[in-house]
Amino acid sequence: MSVPVRSVVYLACLFTFMSFSPDQQAQELTFGGVASGKTRVLDLSYAISDKLVPWPGDASWFAAKTNATVERDGYFTRSFWMLEHYGTHLDAPIHFPPGKMTVDQIPAKKLFGPAVVFDVRTEAGKDADYQLTTGKVADWERKHGRVPEGAIVLLRTGWTTRWPDVQRYRNSDAQGKMHFPGYSAAAAKVLLERGVSGLGSDTLSADPGNSGDFPVHHLVLGAGVYLLENLTDLSEVPETAAFLVVAPIKLEGGSGGPVRVFALLP
Repeated sequence: MSVPVRSVVYLACLFTFMSFSPDQQAQELTFGGVASGKTRVLDLSYAISDKLVPWPGDASWFAAKTNATVERDGYFTRSFWMLEHYGTHLDAPIHFPPGKMTVDQIPAKKLFGPAVVFDVRTEAGKDADYQLTTGKVADWERKHGRVPEGAIVLLRTGWTTRWPDVQRYRNSDAQGKMHFPGYSAAAAKVLLERGVSGLGSDTLSADPGNSGDFPVHHLVLGAGVYLLENLTDLSEVPETAAFLVVAPIKLEGGSGGPVRVFALLP
């Protein structure tokens, strides 16, 4: 059976690309490739509305009001109000002590970086309280090499299959305690030692749902590293070979805010 030359060239390029280290792969993904179609873009953010899953205890979280209509004014505008920590959002370091940096103070270069994805869907499917372990980080590094400095880490738990069902997404028990997977403080500490720029998850919090003292928040935000929460389906983002663009609202003095997160893929 003959194989088209185009297919041979494509496979050769793909195998060459996948042989690169995570930081080399990220360098190969260019923004120019977006326009040419050589680079694929995934939006990892939920559209903001009043139908998203809020944190328990939040009495109100989003409201929008029409200010002008085309029929009446010749143009369309709205005003809106929302919590800083709602929907797909970024936690700035100041959100938890000893963090001090507000969302508008995060260096722009920290909002770009190679993606490192830990796939824990199997573990989370067996244990809703699963926490990413240092062993899982070590397994990833044996397979892909050391987590690169400046990487943006994503925890893929599969929890988005429960979105936007509030009861299933929070997964609260009879006492009101939530149960969903997250990072362990030990694994977060290892990732901070690698010099990562941010940690994200497709759940309501970077800490597991049953956490009462939020050690990951204190540790990571205290180190000046941001968190991304309520990311959308991460199933198409590979464990390595993607590049992330994190674009939070530049809200002066903000403890966080809504964010668009884009994954660039070859």
